[in-house]
Amino acid sequence: MIEHAADLIITEPSQMALPATELGEGPCWDAATHSLYWVDIPAGRVHSLHESGRHESWDVGRPVGAVVPRAGGGLLVAAGNGFWTLDQANGAVAELAAAPGLPGTRMNDGGCDQAGRFYAGTMDNDERPGRGSLYRLDADHTVTEVFTGIGISNGIGWSPDDRLMYYIDSLAYRVDVMDYDPRSGQLGDRRPFAVLGSGDVVPDGLAVDSDGGVWVAVWGASVIQRYDRTGRLIGVVRVPAAYVTSCAFGGPELDQLYITSAAGPGRCAGSLFTCPAGVKGLPTHAYQG
Repeated sequence: MIEHAADLIITEPSQMALPATELGEGPCWDAATHSLYWVDIPAGRVHSLHESGRHESWDVGRPVGAVVPRAGGGLLVAAGNGFWTLDQANGAVAELAAAPGLPGTRMNDGGCDQAGRFYAGTMDNDERPGRGSLYRLDADHTVTEVFTGIGISNGIGWSPDDRLMYYIDSLAYRVDVMDYDPRSGQLGDRRPFAVLGSGDVVPDGLAVDSDGGVWVAVWGASVIQRYDRTGRLIGVVRVPAAYVTSCAFGGPELDQLYITSAAGPGRCAGSLFTCPAGVKGLPTHAYQG
């Protein structure tokens, strides 16, 4: 369901004065460095925006789908066909672990749970269905294939108590939810949480707020949609770009919503946007390996 009713509109985001991305994705706020990180997938670049307004970027040398802070310093990125470390001080990139994906696939969206396990998935370069997987990278650098037969592995997030995991396969037009064991990382059965989109309009990235609300970026619809814990649509953020890709909570109080987008229709396509969320988000967790 793509809803545009006026009584559901939360706010209108503002465009940030930054270089546009071809395919901006994967925003996350690092409280330790007071910075927002995000990626431009085909450009192979990781971007950062410090709360002071300082913008930096680094070349990973391959398509990069996701970025998270690393507990020991630096960043961890899901890029190409594996997991890599990035040292912001000198731009050095080093492979940490490979993901055994199919030929012609690449890493896409990802995120860490409270224990610092990093989940990231893959997709076919030509978006052929069923060729992607979801992987878990543990602190000892072990890679485990969690799901196979995925269309486009996308948004990942956890409930405030870490007992539920939300996951999007964009080509399934659905946000799924699973019971989650925060001690072991074991997942229960996938079940539908919210069904949305059709044709070229698909769910993309997501973020979870401190009330348990799930915010979903809808590619092709120019909106972020907020759902309550039961999967009921309760809010919409309209974005002046058709291809809205993901969102994250940031700022000192985690009450600012940051939104990434891709090039395409819309007067501000490819921009990074921000707006007050009206609720606090959950902190980004660093990878512990």
